[in-house]
Amino acid sequence: MTANAPQDTTSTDNDGAARTPVTVLGLGRMGRALAEAFLRAGHPTTVWNRTAAKAEPLAAQGAVIAATPAEAVAAAPLVVVCVADHASVRATLDAAGTALDGRTVANLTSGSSGEARETAAAAARHGATYLGGAVMAVPETVGTAAAMLVFSGPRADYDRHEPVLRSLGAGTSHLGDDHGLVSLNEMAVLSVMWNLLNGFLHGAALLGAAGVGAAAFAPLAKVSAETVADWLPAYAQQIDDGAYPVLDAAIDQQRHTMRELVGESAALGVSTELPALVLALADRASAAGRGGDGYAALIEQFRKPSEG
Repeated sequence: MTANAPQDTTSTDNDGAARTPVTVLGLGRMGRALAEAFLRAGHPTTVWNRTAAKAEPLAAQGAVIAATPAEAVAAAPLVVVCVADHASVRATLDAAGTALDGRTVANLTSGSSGEARETAAAAARHGATYLGGAVMAVPETVGTAAAMLVFSGPRADYDRHEPVLRSLGAGTSHLGDDHGLVSLNEMAVLSVMWNLLNGFLHGAALLGAAGVGAAAFAPLAKVSAETVADWLPAYAQQIDDGAYPVLDAAIDQQRHTMRELVGESAALGVSTELPALVLALADRASAAGRGGDGYAALIEQFRKPSEG
């Protein structure tokens, strides 16, 4: 055992269940929520934040405040990081230095798949293993059945720390061994989220131009979003099969309505950028011979690099 190897400081609660120590680096809204979830689950929790005052409320809940990243890392075999960006993660790991030797870093900081692999390499240089992670939840639900977290990296490392990580949410899972896979999944989910919200905002702008409030539109939009969500498994199967039978209306049929949406937007003085983009994708699909296929055939347009 090296001098920096994690010590067996596992505690035991009144029911005899083991509670592994954990360290949390970064105490923004999400970082605080992570630390609080570990504390509620009974895990001895050490915290560090660049602005030390943010750690003080956690001390009242039983957390130990470390003065430096190295001191924090030395306290636990699992180090959870949630800071502004991957550059900050790497700077914090560098500050911890040799104290990381033998630890596992679970990084819950958003970033690209390339950044995740770069950060995994930085952790390895300090003797630590690495799990990339993403919190698919708002801070208020962390530590509850409503929170979903996903991780990627060596399966053995995930399995070793899964009981602790499940303190953060019941829907915790492992996606694969590639360190960057979880970041790629997070980017894909963000694409869904932003496009859904942009569609709602554009619709609200249309109705707002006619004097209809967004609150009146929201129930109809919610039903529409839920209906579309139910289509996703069938669309996914078509994408994987590379065949796009019509489930609702063919692309060429939908192009007519898309043009109507662009025209309605222009007539009401509302931005046409979003519906024009959708129409442009459909026009290109039609020109490529996919006009008679179902809407899922647009995947082939997204697979191409953007022009210009």
